[in-house]
Amino acid sequence: MVTTSSPRELPDVAGDAARAARALDWVGMDRIALPVRVAGADGDAPILVPASVDVAVDLRDPDARGIHMSRLYLRLQDALAAEPPGHAALRRVLQDCIDSQQGLSTRARIVIRYGHMLRRPALASDNAGWKTYPVELVAELADGHLALDLSFAVEYSSTCPASAALSRQLNAQRFAADFAAAKPLSTGVVRDWLASERGLAATPHAQRSRADVIVRLRPAFDQLPLAELVDAIEDALGTPVQTAVKREDEQAFAALNAANLMFCEDAARRVAAALAADARVERFDATVSHFESLHAHDAVARVSSAPR
Repeated sequence: MVTTSSPRELPDVAGDAARAARALDWVGMDRIALPVRVAGADGDAPILVPASVDVAVDLRDPDARGIHMSRLYLRLQDALAAEPPGHAALRRVLQDCIDSQQGLSTRARIVIRYGHMLRRPALASDNAGWKTYPVELVAELADGHLALDLSFAVEYSSTCPASAALSRQLNAQRFAADFAAAKPLSTGVVRDWLASERGLAATPHAQRSRADVIVRLRPAFDQLPLAELVDAIEDALGTPVQTAVKREDEQAFAALNAANLMFCEDAARRVAAALAADARVERFDATVSHFESLHAHDAVARVSSAPR
């Protein structure tokens, strides 16, 4: 059995004077494994999910050797598991982190990373499935002002408009060649030709794509609008990647791709329009990446807003 001293008898070298004394911008811990309570899917009760958390405070006293890290950890593990993060909850946590340092700190910062699952219906069948959206929350409290940034990613399909035009031209040329001597043509003959292998001379290239979004949230809206923002961006893009897929769903997805041909520039503008229309968003930065199937490199567009 190990014999230990009482806490009051234990040495605490953190209280020693610092060498090369100076104040420090941030001191804390990164990648702490903690449970975080988040909103449930489809209005369900909040649930606990595994998260990776960073926490830090400033060390304003140049002569102080170190901060009280254990106090930050203990406060975080209780607070983040108790209620979903929002402006009010994160303000309380951050202020508690500052207060725990007993005058050593004036600012606090938390970064929370987790995967948020949303249940998505199929396009045509009665099925549904789950998608995970990577989320990062960055909250910083300084001089009583809380800044809260929400980052997330949305995957979608992008079909190249130029490739679609080139494919249509080849399809038209084959049609002209196959029916050069056939006059007049009936609707049934043309329909059967279009449904045959001859009716598809070329297909446009398409690829899985991703929109990475960072939004600064207005404090007037306490709840995190993650699901609402994801819905708005997926609706704007028109071709979000699917979960449960039957043949009828795949056909519906092909139709959506044909109706939403887009370069990365088009996708960036669609994302920007959706974010600019949301009153909860103070400002945003978005990057869309099309992981090209034609090229060995990616096509990327970035867009941001000025503070309103």
